[in-house]
Amino acid sequence: MTDRRREFLKASWVNVVSSLLKIVVEGALGVTFGSIALVADAVHSVADLLAGAVVLVWGRAAFDGADEDHPHGHDRFEPLTALFVGGVLVLLGLALLRESLLTYLSGPESTYSAVLVAGLLFALADRGACYWYTVRVNREVNSPGLAALAADSKNDLWTTAAAMVGVAGMATGSPILDPVAGAFVSLLVVWQGVEVARENLTYLLDAAPPESLQREIREAILDHRGVYGLHDFTAFYVGHRVEVEFHAEVDGDMTLAAAHDLETELRECVLAVGEVTDVHVHLDPAGLGEWKDADEGTVSTADTGQSSQHHGGF
Repeated sequence: MTDRRREFLKASWVNVVSSLLKIVVEGALGVTFGSIALVADAVHSVADLLAGAVVLVWGRAAFDGADEDHPHGHDRFEPLTALFVGGVLVLLGLALLRESLLTYLSGPESTYSAVLVAGLLFALADRGACYWYTVRVNREVNSPGLAALAADSKNDLWTTAAAMVGVAGMATGSPILDPVAGAFVSLLVVWQGVEVARENLTYLLDAAPPESLQREIREAILDHRGVYGLHDFTAFYVGHRVEVEFHAEVDGDMTLAAAHDLETELRECVLAVGEVTDVHVHLDPAGLGEWKDADEGTVSTADTGQSSQHHGGF
């Protein structure tokens, strides 16, 4: 088992156990004392638990290499996992919002106890530690699944703080703050789910990476002493990794062996850029203008009367 996979599994398990502890503590206290804010926060943690379990089961498949059925590897498993997590969060958040509104309209029935405060302080410490650990691990692992879990843990700190407001209202004779806090928690859950889903749709739809990253890749190619120009450049996400394709304009008189060495050097310099995991290079003789000014992918070569069909191969 690779170090990245091992750390990924450990962080996933930490999230699962952390969520389970929070559910047990807050759920029991919320039901016992009738606090909709605590129940909402506990149900939010049910989503956390589900998210952690899904990332644990599905997300680790991303660390499997290419095989006969998946020649490009399994990188899309993680954003698919995170997208599922985002959808679940939206649905649960809407359900919680409905429950909070019904409680507000019907009149809250809750009883204050100092035990509620103790339970919320435990929840804050529990999820705060989980967030810190997940972020630390993900600096090395760079997993969208863990990033989604870290975002969920961070959001938990806000939802638990909101639940604390509800309990404070119970303590000061304003129990109406409890369902209000529950509604606020619900909206945070929905917002988080939308953000997680939106980010990971980018990875699944083979979208282009940020312009800053594309510029960095282009500069790495053009900085090579053997490259005179660059065209047909494409960078896109495959899962949460970036794949790059480009045509480099080079000396047309170099030997095949020298061209092969240059192609290898270009591939290595692009792979050294951040998130790039695969590179496809095509070398063109400088000044030929092949493809970049072509209409519908076909270029006529005046001196030979032949045509070159744009095939996209490398």
